[in-house]
Amino acid sequence: MSDRLDSVFGALADPTRRAVVETLLRDGTTTVPELARALPITRQAVAKHLTALGDAGLVERAPSPTRPIRYRLTDDGLGPAAAWIEATAAAWDTRLARLKRSLEAPHP
Repeated sequence: MSDRLDSVFGALADPTRRAVVETLLRDGTTTVPELARALPITRQAVAKHLTALGDAGLVERAPSPTRPIRYRLTDDGLGPAAAWIEATAAAWDTRLARLKRSLEAPHP
């Protein structure tokens, strides 16, 4: 699980890869040429970013008989990261609640 989290957070640490994810969230699928037109990078750079997102389990090739190849988000690519964030947020909330109770408790 830790390796998967590292991969997801590592992939999303790059602003260009986040832009690719946002494009896929908005459009559903996209191609390397479409991304190269929308982003200030080359097709080769787009392909490298898609590879990094694919290695992290966030992006996959969409089934299509046509060229160029279309890419889409995976069904549960963010699932492990979202679960980690949720668990961490709950633990943080618990700690803050304990601190609040401690500060609000009457002191002798």
